[in-house]
Amino acid sequence: MKQSLGAAGLLAVALLAALAIVVPASAANTLLSIGRPATASSIEGGGYGAGAAVDGDTGTRWSSQAADPQWVQVDLGGPAAIAQVELAWEGAYARAFKIQASADGGTWTDLYSTTTGTGGTQTLDVAGTGRYVRMHGTARGTGYGYSLWEFKVYGTGGAGGTPRPRPTFTDPVTHREFQANCSLTANRPDDPIVYPGLPGASHMHTFVGNRTTNAYSTPASLLAGGTSCTNPHDRSAYWFPSFYKGDQLIPTTGNQVIYYKSGILEYWRVQPFPQGLRFVVGSPTATLEQFRDSPGTVEGFECGDSTRNWDLPASCPAGTQVNVRYQAPSCWNGVNLDSPDHKSHMSYPAAGYCPASHPVAVPMLEFKIAFPADGDLSQARLSSGRGYTWHYDFFNAWDNDAILDALVTHCINGGLQCNDRGYDQYKPHRGAALTENYELP
Repeated sequence: MKQSLGAAGLLAVALLAALAIVVPASAANTLLSIGRPATASSIEGGGYGAGAAVDGDTGTRWSSQAADPQWVQVDLGGPAAIAQVELAWEGAYARAFKIQASADGGTWTDLYSTTTGTGGTQTLDVAGTGRYVRMHGTARGTGYGYSLWEFKVYGTGGAGGTPRPRPTFTDPVTHREFQANCSLTANRPDDPIVYPGLPGASHMHTFVGNRTTNAYSTPASLLAGGTSCTNPHDRSAYWFPSFYKGDQLIPTTGNQVIYYKSGILEYWRVQPFPQGLRFVVGSPTATLEQFRDSPGTVEGFECGDSTRNWDLPASCPAGTQVNVRYQAPSCWNGVNLDSPDHKSHMSYPAAGYCPASHPVAVPMLEFKIAFPADGDLSQARLSSGRGYTWHYDFFNAWDNDAILDALVTHCINGGLQCNDRGYDQYKPHRGAALTENYELP
């Protein structure tokens, strides 16, 4: 027999109904800050960048210089309703600080404020909206700077989506790379990035990779062209100033190596290049100091036992050759495939993390080019001038996005040292990204 509910029963039903509304709303709050671009007023040094506070790793931290005030902020990628902030302080904590939100990164609204902070782990319930959230410290609790193991922002909204997860393999990670091996296709006074549609307008360049590259090259023409790379799907164009001994052009011989690496500490967050991305690395007008002090690692020129030369060596032992290595920026602004100076849409990482202005981590290219020249090199030069004018260009044209993604995922994100089909001979148990025919398994 069905019984009617009394007053107490009706009250219980009402409470349960209320709870049914409240619990899902609370559960809907998600961690919005993980892996998002972060910046700070200062950093203590290498390895203590702002990104360390939002990487989900309690063994890394942001640390500021020892001065007041200081701040660290995270870009959530879009408007968000902010419900909670968690601060996991290292020993150098803030005695007085504010949690602030902003729609534009310029005008800030206080969500929380204290002058009696005690450090440790603080979980702060807040209410506000914004795309940017920051901890703004005004008084340190110690004689050191400010230091956070983690700066977590919970709520709803933001960029949506989930960053690439950290891998779970147990192999020690010593490399995060795969190779492109591409031979000479032409020497031409063309540059389809700097002087598009103007044949002969540039100094002489040596081209490897796409066989059709010339002043008129476009993304479509490159995708339709052949390649000298051992991986047939890599139809990208790579070029650099030609090498001369006096007036004699010395062409490269054999495959040249272009490494695709991680330029950031969180190598598992590197994404493939977007189709058509292009940029210039270095400058034909660089001084020796600008070449030597580039933000990317520069190993310069080497031959025999002579290494890290910032200009071409005056001589090289018989039977050796001149090698040069120079790393490219690996953070993209996520918007432009090119820019007026062919550089501004790209940036080098800062302290191992991509800056908020260029939040997308893409492969870090490192050209390793060998010129077969030895003996007296006192008259050696580049077509652009002295050795420190070394530079190079990249025009992405992989003909299958899934192939490039498989190599990035397996080799760079997977912490491997791969060949051109994604196989690490030192870790054969991890398999390969591609078959022996360079196709997806």
